[in-house]
Amino acid sequence: MNEENYLLFDQYLQNEMSVEEKYAFEKQLAADESLALAFETFKEMQFQLTNKFTFEKDRAAFKTNLKTISEAHFRPSKAKVIQLKPWYFTVAASVAILIGIFFLNQNSNPRFEDFNQPEEAYFTERSSSNTTLKQAEIAFNAKEYNKAIPLFETLLKENKTAEIQYFYGISLLEENQFKQSETVFNELKSGTSAYKNKAIWNLALSKLKQKDYKACKEILLTIPADYENFEEVQKLLKELD
Repeated sequence: MNEENYLLFDQYLQNEMSVEEKYAFEKQLAADESLALAFETFKEMQFQLTNKFTFEKDRAAFKTNLKTISEAHFRPSKAKVIQLKPWYFTVAASVAILIGIFFLNQNSNPRFEDFNQPEEAYFTERSSSNTTLKQAEIAFNAKEYNKAIPLFETLLKENKTAEIQYFYGISLLEENQFKQSETVFNELKSGTSAYKNKAIWNLALSKLKQKDYKACKEILLTIPADYENFEEVQKLLKELD
């Protein structure tokens, strides 16, 4: 199948053909049942994607993807509109569906990276004599979470504070140790420290990182309006709707 068939389908649906071209294309559809069937499938996919293409650059990207994928999978032909064999149609439909899924996923679901902004740790301002605390601070702020984790575990054995627990939980989350991090955040959530609401937010982020969007939303709805980053909570909720 030639990539020009995809482009012709798109041009027809977008009214980008001249009167003569449109007439010739409709005549070809009437005479070729397999081409007509492929066109109907393409039209349905285009309809499903319409609401996703809100900017002209998205439409351009869509056309480029059609052309690139067609060139990779189908042999070029000199004919502008050609007969479609059944197996060609099956592959073409699969390509269209994959493109649709890609754009739907790109635009539908929020990403963990867009909302994850861990604050820096400043333990040593209050306890400059503790070497382990200093090392944990340096490792955490350098985003070397795998080094920070054992340091935090040592500190928690010596003196279990909400502050150390919080940054320990973040380190675990960054290293995808979801079960352990959620255990830490749930303990903070059940307490009364200043890190209570921050812990709930990070529980939601943990679910977001795991793509458990339903659980993420449920947790977000429990965060009170007086949380310092409540605007981010509302923003994430809006993107999850």
